[in-house]
Amino acid sequence: MTATISPAAWTAADLDADRRWTFALDDRARRDLLGAVRAARDPARTLLDYRREDFDLVSAAKPIAAAVVEARGRGLSLLKGLPREDLDEKDFELLTWAIGLHTGVGRPQGKASHYLSAVRDAGTDYRTATGRGYSSNAELDFHTDSTDFVGLSCYNQAISGGTSIVTSSVAAHARMAAERPDLLELLHQPIHFSRQGEQAPEEAPSYPQPVFDEADGLLFSKWNRNRVEAAQKLEGVPQLTAQHREALEYFDALVRRLELAYTMVLEPGDLQFINSHVTLHSRTDFRDHADPAKKRLLFRLWLATPDGDRLPESWRPVFKTTEPGTVRGGILGQQHDERCKAFERRQAAALGMRIA
Repeated sequence: MTATISPAAWTAADLDADRRWTFALDDRARRDLLGAVRAARDPARTLLDYRREDFDLVSAAKPIAAAVVEARGRGLSLLKGLPREDLDEKDFELLTWAIGLHTGVGRPQGKASHYLSAVRDAGTDYRTATGRGYSSNAELDFHTDSTDFVGLSCYNQAISGGTSIVTSSVAAHARMAAERPDLLELLHQPIHFSRQGEQAPEEAPSYPQPVFDEADGLLFSKWNRNRVEAAQKLEGVPQLTAQHREALEYFDALVRRLELAYTMVLEPGDLQFINSHVTLHSRTDFRDHADPAKKRLLFRLWLATPDGDRLPESWRPVFKTTEPGTVRGGILGQQHDERCKAFERRQAAALGMRIA
């Protein structure tokens, strides 16, 4: 996929000049979302107990669907105006989950096989062998998540920092092809990524995958420097050559360039969608509130979507299947039990998707 034909090959200036990737809910849509959550909420139910048909989004369905379609092509979108001020933390979490049920099949995100992550500082160290960025206040490396689609809703902002940064991996690939094609060739060869100690019983501690690969003429990206460095410390992992490391360093610096990296501040009530196959994302470090009720809090969804593309074969170690229209991706973790599988089967059937 070249920069001349891909809507996902944008620069920071392009996003500033063309704001069609931003959507806003009107008062009626906000009322409809509030009504949907209040009608469905049941303290006795867990997230996996809810069904898509439990939430009638009414007039909010159209702008949400439009934001999803935009992110599918451009690689990102921003939906503003979720009714955050009228919902407490648990109900806002449920609202995020309800939107996910209308968008795709939720994917587990870690060792506990949880399907929705509370993104807040829990005091973890991002740079350790088991560190995860979403539970720290650290600056994050540019990365992709192990899923087709990412949804990130904002409940509380930090006092300062925590700025979202996105870069088109398609544009970065084109720029590197023009500047250092010799190094870019190495990024199409597999390297190992650590599973950060969250692997399922049948999985190895790391997996091989290239930074870039293609399927059906489309370009896909995978990057997470923290996981690459962690994998280099694992027994049996092939060590990077000096030239391959140079290629990774060059790419990691490239995606941070101001002309490519677009920054946005997610405000309470914002929902960011990212197509993880064509968009890298990051976050600055942040300084938080002392009051627990005011601390920075976002909710993260990973989704397999009905209209996904065929993936490169090299994506199979993580996604388990490369076929479009299938439930794929995520971090299965160590508690992916029959209850999880039953939810996935039910949600897949509701969206016309298949279980591989």
